[in-house]
Amino acid sequence: MMKMPSFLHYSLPPPRSFFYFCLLLLLPLLLLLLLFVAPSSSSSSQDNNNKVTLSLYYESLCPFCGDFIVNHLVKLFQTDLINIVNLRLVPWGNAWLAPDGTFLCQHGNDECFLNTIEACAVTVYPNVAQQFRFIHCIENLTLEGRQNQWVNCFQMTGLAKLPLDCYTNGNGKNIEQKFAQETTQLNPPHRFVPWVVVNNQALQEAYKGKSKPVACRSLSTRTYDMMNDGNNSFQKPVCYVGHVKNLTLP
Repeated sequence: MMKMPSFLHYSLPPPRSFFYFCLLLLLPLLLLLLLFVAPSSSSSSQDNNNKVTLSLYYESLCPFCGDFIVNHLVKLFQTDLINIVNLRLVPWGNAWLAPDGTFLCQHGNDECFLNTIEACAVTVYPNVAQQFRFIHCIENLTLEGRQNQWVNCFQMTGLAKLPLDCYTNGNGKNIEQKFAQETTQLNPPHRFVPWVVVNNQALQEAYKGKSKPVACRSLSTRTYDMMNDGNNSFQKPVCYVGHVKNLTLP
């Protein structure tokens, strides 16, 4: 089993942002709940219409995006939850467009490259299982600090090198421009990644109540205790908009 390097293990988030983190971890359970409250249907076409649409806005070299994809979102495929989910992967994240149209990414040029490769994978592979298998492979490598070996994912997944062709012929840039526009038009605007939208509702905005579910309380109690120890260094396990780091492939 692949193990994350120690520098990628994140600390617990502060109390005011903890609930979002809890929702991310409980996402498969939330989707199962939506299945039970959705209208029943007898036809396959109606079943497709009743699927929960889950859109993940992320960037390829954010370690917290990688962790969410590799260790949590993967549960959709490890169970039969994917049968009720229309999964959309949007690899743009906190990148932005320069005045000359150049892509600028939070973690440097290599992230722009891998974002485009993953955007191509989402477009050229015919089904979501193939798309996710390839992206999961890349993100798994990034968590190990081996993102320079991403090309091995073609052999590791048994998938054709269609994303590489897509990047080389320039189509990947067009796809990323569309993802950039979609991400920019999010309402409410995303403030960090991973940013999850379920049925056009941002997960961050999904719960308006004040009470914490029991599933989150044990974790949040530990967080409060640690914060009361005088340690104020805790950060939400996300990559914020505007925080730029230049990471290059070794």
